[in-house]
Amino acid sequence: MTDRSSISELAALADRIRACRLCVESPRGPALPHQPRPVLRASMTARLLVASQAPGTKVHATGLSFNDASGDRLRQWMGLTRDVFYDESRVAIIPMGFCFPGHGAAKSDLPPRRECRETWHDDLFRLLPQLDCILAIGRYAQDYHFARLGRPLPKGARLDDVVRRWKDFGGQGSGEQGPRLIALPHPSWRNSGWIKRNPWFEADVLPMVRAEVARAIGG
Repeated sequence: MTDRSSISELAALADRIRACRLCVESPRGPALPHQPRPVLRASMTARLLVASQAPGTKVHATGLSFNDASGDRLRQWMGLTRDVFYDESRVAIIPMGFCFPGHGAAKSDLPPRRECRETWHDDLFRLLPQLDCILAIGRYAQDYHFARLGRPLPKGARLDDVVRRWKDFGGQGSGEQGPRLIALPHPSWRNSGWIKRNPWFEADVLPMVRAEVARAIGG
């Protein structure tokens, strides 16, 4: 049972994150090329965490996590409706970068801002000990969460191997201390080619993902 002081501490931390302007006022590298709009969803009752990369342009415009085509695909992977996906009491959504990082020279999204992880993430996850299942989307989230839980990924591990052999890398959680940690590729439609080249992902991984998601949210 959560106590009032912990709930208040989490709420206060989330408010500070949403008001953060470090990447504009004290950036570690080039400044964010637009006004910050940090996006996250967290509660002390959610047992399922979607640990993502960073918001895209549509999420930046609306302030709602995964409110785009990638979110549609991710919800399909998870077997969840929008209503359940956005039930903050059951599902936390915490990206490695809280703001849209901008576009690079090739018009692709830049990596998540390092200020977010270095400033906020350790304190935030200290207040979320109840998390029971983590979907780590992309290598930034995978590297952070596997290491945070004492299961660091080997240097040079390929995304294909981490996604396919998540249990071998210490992600199973069952019978261990800590949550079940499942590695996923980003659900961007730009990854459709990867999914077609790796049919085992839809055949073997997604049924397990849906079962773990259902277990974590209670049915």
